[in-house]
Amino acid sequence: MLRIFSASAAQIERDSQDKLWYFTDMNAPSRSIPTYGLYGDDAPPELVDHFHAETIAVRSRLYDWEISPHSHPALFQILFVAEGALHLRLEEDDRATAGPLIICSPCGIVHGFRFSSNVTGFVVTVSRDFVESLARQDALRVQLRTPSVHQPTPHLVQRLLILGEQLVEAERDRFDPHVHRLHHALAEAWLRTAIQPGLDERTQQSTLAQRFQSMVETGYREHYPLAHYADRLNCTIRTLSRQTEAAFGMTPLQLINRRMLFEARRLLRFTNASCSQVAAELGFEDPSYFSRFYRRMTGSAPSTEKARSAD
Repeated sequence: MLRIFSASAAQIERDSQDKLWYFTDMNAPSRSIPTYGLYGDDAPPELVDHFHAETIAVRSRLYDWEISPHSHPALFQILFVAEGALHLRLEEDDRATAGPLIICSPCGIVHGFRFSSNVTGFVVTVSRDFVESLARQDALRVQLRTPSVHQPTPHLVQRLLILGEQLVEAERDRFDPHVHRLHHALAEAWLRTAIQPGLDERTQQSTLAQRFQSMVETGYREHYPLAHYADRLNCTIRTLSRQTEAAFGMTPLQLINRRMLFEARRLLRFTNASCSQVAAELGFEDPSYFSRFYRRMTGSAPSTEKARSAD
């Protein structure tokens, strides 16, 4: 069992006075604050599945445990500190503190950290494309777009550690076509687990709507009718529609089609699969039907998306 470190206020103050965790450029003017893909990388990350995960230590150790203030123009991040002390900056929030903490940094937000060398935890990075693919009232979208710092319960800490270890393991092979679905599922599961504490009750989705969304995630390739989902959820199609629209701002069919389109775009943009192969992967027996679906959803043919990604 991991020991959860919780520094006393007096200890943090003593360490702060010894300048163990203060930024060297915390008061630098905003024009000097750099932007990155991932911290320290000039090129944007290859987020083939729209996610990147790593331990806090693997990157911060390279910079003597200091991640200087910076921002990401097209990436969102959730940082989970399970154990260790840190000094954090998140926009105007500038303070010494200690784990366990969950820190949400939306794209464009200035943030930085100075960690103690015993820090334990993970950083999960999310592309703007993924966030924008979520329904406007989706709790994950709301949380990722809101800078926040909150303290998880001991039970949640253990869940995030277990899921995080599995996610980092899948990260190593995320380009393997047999692993990318697992990587995607683990990343979204980790993120949805991490947003639970401190979440405004108005953004929480109904249990039925959440269950429907989970069923869509695993079953959208099967092209089930709405009656299939309603039967499994033990409700009527009318109830399913009402609760889905209340939770996500779209009908059940719109949610299914949006998830299908998201995967279609990912396959067309980031894999070598032909349009016919993408159609088969998504459960379309007739490629022409997939083409009509894609044109109806986007206004252009899948071949156009494929050609654009090859430029």
